[in-house]
Amino acid sequence: MGVLTGRTALVTGASRGIGRGIAERLGRDGARVAVHYGRNETAAKETVAAIEAAGGSAFAIGVELGVPGDAEALWEEFDRHADGLDILVNNAGIGSARPIGEITEDDFDRVFAVNVKAPFFLLKHGMTRLRDGGRVVNISSGLARTAVMPDNVAYAMTKGALDVFSRDLSKVLGARGITVNSVAPGIIDTDNTAELLHGSPDGWARAAAYSALGGVGTPADVADVVAFLVSDGGRWVTGSWVDATGGSLT
Repeated sequence: MGVLTGRTALVTGASRGIGRGIAERLGRDGARVAVHYGRNETAAKETVAAIEAAGGSAFAIGVELGVPGDAEALWEEFDRHADGLDILVNNAGIGSARPIGEITEDDFDRVFAVNVKAPFFLLKHGMTRLRDGGRVVNISSGLARTAVMPDNVAYAMTKGALDVFSRDLSKVLGARGITVNSVAPGIIDTDNTAELLHGSPDGWARAAAYSALGGVGTPADVADVVAFLVSDGGRWVTGSWVDATGGSLT
């Protein structure tokens, strides 16, 4: 029996990268996992297959975030597969690495729609589905606490907003025994960071130099932190910002 056996989890943006790592870990721990994806159905089905191959249970949900009615559409699809939720991981997000002088209003609105508005309304419409004693984890970023990459200003702003959401929501849901936390990765080796890490001969070394541990993180490094927070072991941690940057802010 896994530590999450009998619980249902939803991970947004779970078809690849950090989201897939989290979904697979929760599946191994016994949770039935709703694997959300925006457009890449094939990748989401691969995540589901990987969870099932490891002995877990999962199903895919395809809904584009950042558009009107996204939260309602996601929950409508979720309700076809499950009758309640124990764990919500708001992982889906997009970035903008354009400096402030180049970013357009459309760019700005889009990154806030996906990274901030979508999680907010997913929670608003999902609170009645979230069972007492549940867990909410919002995937933030170390960039919410450092200006080391100032061209990511719009993205960093969205993660700062998500951190405030975690803090305040912990008070709203605490009476029901539901914990809410932010987990902030640093540079993680995914397809999103491929250009940064592999686009130049010294890319990996420069990225690793940010970390006190002298390395680049993996999705599993973040997933393990999330797994603790959603387990019974994380029951007394709420309203927190958990640094999962490998010491990149020290």
